[in-house]
Amino acid sequence: MNIQQLEYIIAVNDCRHFVKASEKCFVTQATLSMMIKKLEEELGIKIFDRSRQPVVATEMGRKIIAQAKIIVRESYR
Repeated sequence: MNIQQLEYIIAVNDCRHFVKASEKCFVTQATLSMMIKKLEEELGIKIFDRSRQPVVATEMGRKIIAQAKIIVRESYR
């Protein structure tokens, strides 16, 4: 897990869309999706329900995103 991955999940949560989030993060959609998928595999959970549009966080995903916001905020202090 790294700060970049946490920033990506926050962006997807804020934008509710992978393409818009990738544009916000200045990366390709493929890169953003791959990094989030790697994080999900590392944690053993799904952060986002991709079957719904707009994309929404799963219950566990919402908890992870809340912690990610704290970690990212603290890392830039």
